[in-house]
Amino acid sequence: MSDYILEMNHITKEFSGVKALDDVNLKVKKGEVHALCGENGAGKSTLMNVLSGVYPFGTYSGDIVYKGEIGKFHKIKDSEAKGIVIIHQELALSPYLSVAENVFLGNEQCSGKGVIDWTKTRAKATEMLAKVGLEDEDVNVPVNSLGVGKQQLIEIAKAMAKDVELLILDEPTAALNDEESAKLLEIMLELKKQGVTMIIISHKLNEISYVADAITVIRDGHTIETLTKGVDDFSEDRIIKGMVGREMTNRYPVREGVTIGDTIFEVQNWNVYHPEDPNRQVLKDVNIKVKAGEVVGLAGLMGAGRTEFAMSVFGKSYGQKISGTVKMNGKEVDLKDVRTAIDNKLAYVSEDRKGNGLVLIDDIKRNMTMAALRNFFSKNGVVNANEEIVKAEEYKKRINVKANSIDQTVGSLSGGNQQKVVLAKWMLTQPDVLILDEPTRGIDVGAKYEIYCVINDLAKAGKAVIIISSEMPEIIGTCDRLYVINEGHIAGELAKEEMTQEKIMGCIMADNRKGA
Repeated sequence: MSDYILEMNHITKEFSGVKALDDVNLKVKKGEVHALCGENGAGKSTLMNVLSGVYPFGTYSGDIVYKGEIGKFHKIKDSEAKGIVIIHQELALSPYLSVAENVFLGNEQCSGKGVIDWTKTRAKATEMLAKVGLEDEDVNVPVNSLGVGKQQLIEIAKAMAKDVELLILDEPTAALNDEESAKLLEIMLELKKQGVTMIIISHKLNEISYVADAITVIRDGHTIETLTKGVDDFSEDRIIKGMVGREMTNRYPVREGVTIGDTIFEVQNWNVYHPEDPNRQVLKDVNIKVKAGEVVGLAGLMGAGRTEFAMSVFGKSYGQKISGTVKMNGKEVDLKDVRTAIDNKLAYVSEDRKGNGLVLIDDIKRNMTMAALRNFFSKNGVVNANEEIVKAEEYKKRINVKANSIDQTVGSLSGGNQQKVVLAKWMLTQPDVLILDEPTRGIDVGAKYEIYCVINDLAKAGKAVIIISSEMPEIIGTCDRLYVINEGHIAGELAKEEMTQEKIMGCIMADNRKGA
């Protein structure tokens, strides 16, 4: 019998005449962790949707050979019946149901008469959770009371309950912090010991190098190569070369021709309380300033208060009992709501592009122009549709959005291109200050580089840019200066020449000792 549990041979998949996959081949050995790498839009998720039956048999050409048999999956239930389970980047949990109910959602444990056996459900849920390191978790609590890291593990427990043999994980660590990501990778290695074969899609190349036995690189819908651990070079630079088709000697473009001017954005003594608990202070006396042409980072651990700071400043979108002063170009402003913030030339690119940044069922043009519609594309309440088209086309070209046209729905774009649309949306409001919250989360190195180039262009145009990122190399590589936020207050400030990961963590540890 073949060593391969899965062979995908000559898979071609078209959408409206455009080939998303063109003669793609993938071979996965039984019991291995196999990584799929490629830029956004390369076809990785499309290939996995073909495998799992999201795109049914007959809508693509080529063969899926699973455990020696041709797979003809017409829906997800068909592939799950064979032991193939996919966990998508957006978690498919029902927030208000209990952990136990979620583990067996769509796979209910029924008695002989078709009635759910709750005793069996809870007992088996506890058993499944133990397999993913959550043996002490209460299976009766609603799943939305747990953090994203635990929810991701519950998705894996849910897959285990379906007698999974081939587990597909699409960007499993995209929304996790370093600690949660490390735990998930260890769980994957443990599942491998239990005989589960896995395919992982991830943009975090250090995690891929650590956990994978083999890496298949896909570029523009074609299979480029497969690298094997212990045989081929598994370094990040080697993987990147396969993904983008060239050596990337510098992941962060050099910022040239920028003149740093006067302070144009300043926040003084900023205090914010939790939106649901008026006694819980989230931000304490935060003071920051940013100059024209300057890129300033906000570094810190997850939950330090960086996003809360950005949202509370941007039209008081977060929190209550907010106090402090905001100055734009030396003049005090009251940013009482989002409209006022936009009118005062402040823009905020949120970390959750799908939830807060875009209307996924609408087209690129509308998404790009919606924030600027009132001030730049309408007169006396009448929208200038021609001007909308002209500007959307201009920005699509300017920041290289890969799409058929500006009429394409945003939900059909890859993550990197969606992120570019969000950036264009706020650039069209012609802001003086842009706050970018996790601007490159879940996107590939090539798209990241293009977004860093956009940031450089904004700085060159004299804008003040604030970057919030959980990736310390990104903060260090893109910023002129940074503030370290810890437990809701400023724990330190570092100039460009002082920035190292050790220095950033040193600020956080020193601050924790002070507070102890």
